[in-house]
Amino acid sequence: MNATKRRQIFERLRAANPFPTTELEYGTPFELLVAVILSAQATDKSVNQATRRLFAAARTPEALVALGADGLAPYIRSIGLWSAKASNLAAMSRQLLERHAGRVPDRREDLEALPGVGRKTANVVLNTAFGEPTIAVDTHIFRVSNRTGLAPGGNVRRVEDRLLKVVEPEFRRDAHHWLILHGRYVCKARKPDCPSCPIADLCEYRHKTPGKSPVGKTDRAARRHR
Repeated sequence: MNATKRRQIFERLRAANPFPTTELEYGTPFELLVAVILSAQATDKSVNQATRRLFAAARTPEALVALGADGLAPYIRSIGLWSAKASNLAAMSRQLLERHAGRVPDRREDLEALPGVGRKTANVVLNTAFGEPTIAVDTHIFRVSNRTGLAPGGNVRRVEDRLLKVVEPEFRRDAHHWLILHGRYVCKARKPDCPSCPIADLCEYRHKTPGKSPVGKTDRAARRHR
C-alpha cells in the first residue's frame, strides 16, 4: 500500500472518530493497568462488568495487595484465565508499592518488568494513560493491518514495527484505537462488513463482501464508541 492510500485511510478514520479511546472503563492509570491485564483473551465488556465490582471494593495497589489472589478471585472469576490473572494482579500491585511508590511507571522497561505485563499491555498503558504514540497490536489490529495491506506482517511484532514506520506522526497516537475499533465493528474476522466500510475503496483485500460501499461516509459504528 502506498503512502497516499495510508494517509487517506487515517484521514477518514479520524473524520469518523476524532477522539478515539479505549472501551475499557477506568479512572486512574492503575485501574487502566488492571483492566488491560484482565483483558487478555477476554472481551472489554466482560472486563468492565468485573472491574465495576472490583473497583467499587478495591481500586489501589494497597487494596489489591490486601485482597490477595484469593480475595480477588470472586470479582474476576467470570473472566478467562482468572486464576493466573488474580495472582498476577496481586504480585503486580505489590511490586508497584515496593519499587514505584504505588505509581504506575511511564517507562516501557519498568512496565514490562511487572507481573502480567507484556509488550502489548505496556503499549496500551503508555498510549492511553501517558499519551505516548505507541501502537498495541492485538488480534483486531493484526487482522486489519494484514487484510487491508496497510502494514502486513507475519507476527504481531512485525506488524507493530511496520505500523510505527508507515503511520505518519500526526496519526500515530490514535492509530491503535482507530484500528482496533475498525476491526471490532467493521472489518470483523469472519465476515467483514465491506458495504459499510468507509475505507473499502482504499483497502487491498481481494475478497470483499458484496454491496455498495459508502465511500466518504462516516463509520457509524466507530462514532458510537467515541
